[in-house]
Amino acid sequence: MFLHIGEEHMIPATDVVLIGNMDSMEKSDITSEFLNISKQEGFIIDYSDGDPRSFILTGEIVYLSIISSATLQKRLNNLIGENGGY
Repeated sequence: MFLHIGEEHMIPATDVVLIGNMDSMEKSDITSEFLNISKQEGFIIDYSDGDPRSFILTGEIVYLSIISSATLQKRLNNLIGENGGY
């Protein structure tokens, strides 16, 4: 099962550790610093065309998405519900 994160991009749902809201991130110094370091280290893949609304943290990569965190969370919850969890 895969989570659609925008355009034609999907990631394995089991890889998702956290789905975050970019607006909330800007209010958190720790999260902002984490994303800045992740960017410097090359761990961010931007699928938002430069206008991210959310970020998806996996074990190795942080994905930026144009889709809202609420929508991504609903999609993930639907996948979990359909398959009885991971």
